Amino acid sequence: MSKREAFLNSVCKDNVGEFLNFTKLHKDTTEPFDLEEVLQELPKVQREALWARLVTLLCDQLAAFPQEHWDAGIEEDNDMEIEVSPDLTHTISVFEGVTLVVTASVEVIEDGDAYNSLLECANILNGVLPYLPASEMPLRQAVHGLCEAWWKKGLLGKEELGRTAFLVCLEKTLILKKPVTEIRRLWGFHEVLLTVDFSSEDSKELIDLLLQCFLSVNHIRNEDGKRLMVFLFSWNVTFIRMIHGTIKNQLPYFANSLTDHIAEIYYRAWKKASGFCLEQIESTCIQDFMQHAVLLHRSSPVHAKVRQILSYFHKLKGRHGLDEMLYRLYKPILWRALSAANSEVRANATLLFTEAFPIHDPSQSSEKMDETIQKQLDTLVNLLEDPQPLVRSTATLGVCKILAKCWEVIPPTVITDFLKKLVVELANDTSSPDVRCSVFKCLTIVLDNGYSHPLLEQLLPALKNSLHDTSEKVRVAFLDMLLKIKAVRAAKFWKVSSMEHLLARLAVDSQPVSKRIVNLLFNSFFPVNQSEEVWCERCVTLIQMNPKAARKFYQYSHIYTAPTNIVKLMLTIRRCLNACIQTEDPNKTNPINKENASVLEDVLSVKDTASMASLLEVVVILWRSIRKALELNKDALQYTTAKFGSVVPKYFNVFQEERCTVPLIQLASLLPPASVPTFSCGVLSRLKRLEAGAKVSQYSQIIECLCSWGQAAHVLELITDWLTEALPTAAGNGNTSRKVRIQETVEAKPDLGLDYLEYLVSRTSTRDCILPFRHGQLKQLHKALGAWKLVLYSHLSSSEAQADVPSAETALRAFALHARLSAHLHHKFSECRDFLGAVENMAAWVAERALPFLVSPSEGGVTEQQRDLARQVVENFLTVCSDVIRVGLGDEEFKGQVLHLCSVVLLSEKGYLCVPLLLSVLTEVAENYVPENQGQDDQSSILLSVVTNIFQKILEVMARRLRKDPEEGQELWHSAVPALGNFLQVVQAWSGFDSNPLNGVFSTICAATLAASQHSLQRITHPQEVTIPETVQDLPPLSCILLDVLLKSPPVTRAFLAEINSTVDSEVIDGLTGLAAVLHILAVVRQSGKFKADLKSTAVSIQRQLQKHYAVTAENEGHIQRVIYESAINTLNEILMPSP
Repeated sequence: MSKREAFLNSVCKDNVGEFLNFTKLHKDTTEPFDLEEVLQELPKVQREALWARLVTLLCDQLAAFPQEHWDAGIEEDNDMEIEVSPDLTHTISVFEGVTLVVTASVEVIEDGDAYNSLLECANILNGVLPYLPASEMPLRQAVHGLCEAWWKKGLLGKEELGRTAFLVCLEKTLILKKPVTEIRRLWGFHEVLLTVDFSSEDSKELIDLLLQCFLSVNHIRNEDGKRLMVFLFSWNVTFIRMIHGTIKNQLPYFANSLTDHIAEIYYRAWKKASGFCLEQIESTCIQDFMQHAVLLHRSSPVHAKVRQILSYFHKLKGRHGLDEMLYRLYKPILWRALSAANSEVRANATLLFTEAFPIHDPSQSSEKMDETIQKQLDTLVNLLEDPQPLVRSTATLGVCKILAKCWEVIPPTVITDFLKKLVVELANDTSSPDVRCSVFKCLTIVLDNGYSHPLLEQLLPALKNSLHDTSEKVRVAFLDMLLKIKAVRAAKFWKVSSMEHLLARLAVDSQPVSKRIVNLLFNSFFPVNQSEEVWCERCVTLIQMNPKAARKFYQYSHIYTAPTNIVKLMLTIRRCLNACIQTEDPNKTNPINKENASVLEDVLSVKDTASMASLLEVVVILWRSIRKALELNKDALQYTTAKFGSVVPKYFNVFQEERCTVPLIQLASLLPPASVPTFSCGVLSRLKRLEAGAKVSQYSQIIECLCSWGQAAHVLELITDWLTEALPTAAGNGNTSRKVRIQETVEAKPDLGLDYLEYLVSRTSTRDCILPFRHGQLKQLHKALGAWKLVLYSHLSSSEAQADVPSAETALRAFALHARLSAHLHHKFSECRDFLGAVENMAAWVAERALPFLVSPSEGGVTEQQRDLARQVVENFLTVCSDVIRVGLGDEEFKGQVLHLCSVVLLSEKGYLCVPLLLSVLTEVAENYVPENQGQDDQSSILLSVVTNIFQKILEVMARRLRKDPEEGQELWHSAVPALGNFLQVVQAWSGFDSNPLNGVFSTICAATLAASQHSLQRITHPQEVTIPETVQDLPPLSCILLDVLLKSPPVTRAFLAEINSTVDSEVIDGLTGLAAVLHILAVVRQSGKFKADLKSTAVSIQRQLQKHYAVTAENEGHIQRVIYESAINTLNEILMPSP
């Protein structure tokens, strides 16, 4: 028997073992048995018989082991390994073999073959797919391959099998990370969808998967994916709405690049569609986008994406049918929106209108089309005159884009009118800097069209004053326009804005403006393609035109040229200065004379101090601008240093004026001290020779120079010596072993030393230079400053002026600087608390030594001078403590010590004078804790509770002062208002949290405000005195002050109203006057026009409680309680039922 006959006989239930062997032989590449060859050789009758036997085999196998039992054939052992029963294994093997034969048979089907049995096999195999265990992936893939082959062959019954192939392929494209190949296969099956019943329940899964394609980046970016999605727009009219809804929901999250692909899909779908699908795409999708583009807020994340999609259509204007479609779809939307009452809608419509301009129907007659375009041009003019700046700005952008795009086809008179409107009117729009800014930004768009240059050259000079616009962004936009003019060579920029005006603005303007001016003028004053001599000549010219502008120009020059050119210019200026010196003294030979003389020696003179100083300043500015670049190029740095080091000593001898000395010291600071030996040896003497009260400019550069040389320790030593020698103690005067490195002896100048120290610690650059000397000079200085507390106490404890000790002002400054220096040292060396502990010791000293003098002056007791000094001590120290806590340097212990000091200060007789600073400290402590952190530790809660208690005490003390001395009390409250406002801003951040240790703050304010108002009502003796307050000034003084602070911040006001509401609800307010007092407060708050919901909520509670006092209406009409009740009812009615 031949193998072919044996194979045919094996396809039955009894010989299934042989059948499976044949399938194995086919898979074995070493065996000659080829199933496809066997099938091709079979005559038609035998093929059909084979297919019938395959059906029988499948049916027999399913009868023996139905698919419903396949899950039962799988078990898991204890090791979580899957065990498959022998019956299931056998069944799967038979199905794999049949699938292999059926798939091979599909390829050999010929015309006239009756393949009904084969189709039945395919349907059976397709039907068992849902029952296949997940582990049987080979059989699943084989059946998928069969379905795909059947569809491609176009055989009968392909619809169901093709649907399976399409669904499987679709799932793969959505699961795989790189599904390019699968997406290509999927597109090959797209016609399967034509056989699918969209409305069928079975299609829901397919529809959901298809919608996911519109959310898949892989599908959207892929060309075959786009083809599929375009096809889907024509699959079913109802599906179009579903697609559009899916895309709109996802649109905010699409990247801009992806949105362009989405727009392309919409366009291609519209282009390909016809009939109902086309109508649906236009009305449901495109017109919907138009509507959204008009009505959405610009801040909406969807708005920008919708506009991007429509812009894609606008860019393709001119394509077949597109102009007509835009004209037709925009007609019911755009023209109505352009005249809408809402300005944002008009602005959005203006964007669309100008971008799509001209909106017309190409099929119209030329006369009709001209009329349409003329109407649209008139609309543009009206939009430029719109009352809203946003619309005018948008119209400006649109008009400029239209002019740039359509210059050649718009009549010249219309173009001129538009540009005059922009240049003459809108560029000078005094009502809105945004409009002025948009004019200059958008004119750069017009400049891109070369045909516009002749006309703009005539019009732009009218804009010259815009360089001095009050708005920085307008000046920036104007200069950007000048840079554009220069770039496209549309006109001479100096004809638009003169050089004098540009330099004047450069001298005084901000960085963004200055950088643009430098960019604009760079080639004029730093022509890098010309000789270095020309650079120097231009530099001198610029200095003579405007010295301040020259400094600014060279400050930013490094941005627009290489560091090499900067160094070359510095060296050229050096040669110029040398030549000027030589010209002044022609008989004296000097090494510097050997260098080339400058062509400027006839123009400049050493006696021209202003020019010499400006040139030196330019050198310093240039060097500083490329300092980092020079440090990276050691050879260039060494060469430059050597060149200037050889001449700077001579410059110090020649240029003696102060104007020149400052830049010379700055230049010397950039050199090693050895390069300027004479100056470097005497620089400290300069500091010592200055007198007390010297200006900062007299010593700042010298200190900066010493710091740059790494000699800040000498300055610290000088300050320490002066402070120590000035102390009226034996230890201070006897410290003669340590001397500053200066030969001459000069009396101590502690005030000047403190000036130097204040300069050093106030600037980051100098502070960083001195803090490393913690264990040396800085330690001695810190000790010397601490010793001045004795001097300060001697002034505090003495009622008479002391001639033999330094002034109290000096001692107070030393005390404050001691605290500040301690804080800086703690910041630098935070690993220990030594310096923070020093500040805490100072707090104890203040409490022990200064506070006893913070009392009222009296005969034979504390004088007014002593009290004022004590107050200054406390305020200076509290200021430092507040700063330490603000920057996060204070730990819990430090905050506790400071709060304790605050309590002690407040308990002193005149402690209320320091209330503004006490409030500042409370603010900083409270702000150190985050309300959202519900896990605050016990220590934090305790500190915040202390803050609340101190605030309560402050309010009591201030209320008492207001009663005892109204004039002084008002003055004190006025000084405390800013600090109180800041404190309440911090406290209100805790409102609404369950655990709120600062809750008592608003309770205290509420109680104080109501108590003052209630007390005022209780003092009424005549019915005529009962009035409803309208402003805060109508309230009692304390209520007036507190409510005035509260109303300045809406969040604070809400927190206060919440506390009032809580107080009213708790029914702790008893009596008619208490409720009336609440209503007086609410009446004043109501005048702000805000907080209506909060007010009504409280008013409802009061109304309920007022009913208890209805009995007073039985009293006589003039009875005060009755009058108060009736007034309260009127106030309630105004709050609950306000008149329109």
